[in-house]
Amino acid sequence: MASAIIGGLLASGTQADELVVVEPLDTAREQLLTRFGVHAHPAPGAFLQDCAVVVWAVKPQTFRDAAALTQAYTRNALHLSVAAGIRSDTLAQWLHSERIVRAMPNTPALIGQGISGLFARSAVTPADKDRVNALMACTGAAIWLDDEAHIDAVTALSGSGPAYVFFFLEAMRDAGVGMGLSPQQAYQLALATFSGASALAAASQDGPEILRQRVTSKGGTTFAALCVMESSGIKPSFEAAMQAARARAAQMGDEFGG
Repeated sequence: MASAIIGGLLASGTQADELVVVEPLDTAREQLLTRFGVHAHPAPGAFLQDCAVVVWAVKPQTFRDAAALTQAYTRNALHLSVAAGIRSDTLAQWLHSERIVRAMPNTPALIGQGISGLFARSAVTPADKDRVNALMACTGAAIWLDDEAHIDAVTALSGSGPAYVFFFLEAMRDAGVGMGLSPQQAYQLALATFSGASALAAASQDGPEILRQRVTSKGGTTFAALCVMESSGIKPSFEAAMQAARARAAQMGDEFGG
């Protein structure tokens, strides 16, 4: 996600020397220099004191240690966390700051077509939110949430959602191969179907139920396929899977935020 944000900022006109990046891994620092022309620091230091916004693109299990090394230099900054699970109360304690925004983006941010859920603590000003909006715009769309607990729902729906799409693309490709198509043909058809149907839904005033009904003639091919899906319990299983993702996100807050 750090690469998506850095790449998006550079594509939108930010200069590489305007970004201050901390990356402890040698290989990752080399990749940042090669790919983006960004010189990253191996450890935090006083150079962070002038940063207006600090983006925390770290793994939840390493966040606490990273914050301990950094918080002395960033107490006056606006903090934007894209780490799953770690709640803002915990972040406020670790970072000694109340100006905290949590974000849950997803991997299509890598091509500027992601969507993020955002939650701000009460100390975050309208100007701070505008700054976050401008920063996240380089990764795609964003919605603000009034309840921090809803971040876990966003994690389950759109944060993990690309994996669900890839799962169905895989299944459609494999089914096409099983019916005699080549893997390339089946995958091309599946990809175009997902992107086209999503574009149609986005352009329509109608909900997905209506759109589904319009392409489902009773006794037809689509009807036959949907009957199998319904009898197999795909929809409740899918909903249960998303509930499991939401529960795991909440569990991570307890596990890594203690």
